[in-house]
Amino acid sequence: MKIGVVGTGLVGSTAAYSLLLSGLGRELVLVDRQRQRAEAEADDLLHAAPFAHPMQIRAGDYPDLAGARLVILAAGVNQQPGESRLELLSRNRAVFDDVVPSVLAHAAEAVLLVATNPVDVLTHYTHKLAQQADLPAGRVLGSGTTLDTARFRALLGQQVGVDPQHVHAYVVGEHGDSEVLTWSLATIGGMPLSAFCQQHGVTLGPKLRDDIDGRVRRAAYRIIEGKGATYYGIGSALARIARAVLRDQRAILTVCSPSPQVAGVADVTVSLPRLVGGEGVVTTFPLPLDPQEEAGLAASATTVRQAIDHLS
Repeated sequence: MKIGVVGTGLVGSTAAYSLLLSGLGRELVLVDRQRQRAEAEADDLLHAAPFAHPMQIRAGDYPDLAGARLVILAAGVNQQPGESRLELLSRNRAVFDDVVPSVLAHAAEAVLLVATNPVDVLTHYTHKLAQQADLPAGRVLGSGTTLDTARFRALLGQQVGVDPQHVHAYVVGEHGDSEVLTWSLATIGGMPLSAFCQQHGVTLGPKLRDDIDGRVRRAAYRIIEGKGATYYGIGSALARIARAVLRDQRAILTVCSPSPQVAGVADVTVSLPRLVGGEGVVTTFPLPLDPQEEAGLAASATTVRQAIDHLS
């Protein structure tokens, strides 16, 4: 089973490393405009294979993606300190004008997983380009708020003293400043969050909720300010999405994918809980949000839609 990664910067190479550690696939092809960088990353990863899982790892060009089941699109310029994801749009659109048609020309049967920011807008744009190659809509998806959801669950689990794998809570909307944390739907061990906290004597007041909200929403900015880039979290998130696709797991993940309508906003790409399997996105699950969250999702979808309009 072949996997392609286009763009071997920090995100692409960390995603490749996460794939290797996960034992996903049998062949990994790295493509980058800077061939020397791709070759160096391939060599470094190959040397880690004896400590992880058997995998053929090599640098290549777009024709080497032929037969890939999944191609991760991580090409693009990095987010700068203080720069919003939406401000990246004009710089990364030019990259995708070259990358996406080149991938489709050689790997038309692959699921395309977009990681480059602003991921919602670029996933929408990738879908538009893929339509020209008759690629089914579900085969284009973005990492969306998969990482934000993990951050929310990790912080919530830490606060209440529970392994975050047993915390169920979603972040929806834009992967960025307008994202929405769905507090009203959070559950722990099958119990609503409020009932769990009451039973176990845990207080989650407005101030603490605001703190968690800010730490989730502003996480990337803090990390970029401290070390220049984020890559461990998103690399792991991409490997998790890849596992759902490559093993046809039909997992529920908050990836982004084009939708006819979200919270009253037409033709937009934002994150919602979606069923992900071997052919990409199978279906989407609308959430029974409370009025404040619904309004937040509408505002978030509007923000992304306005950015999409900027591409026209």
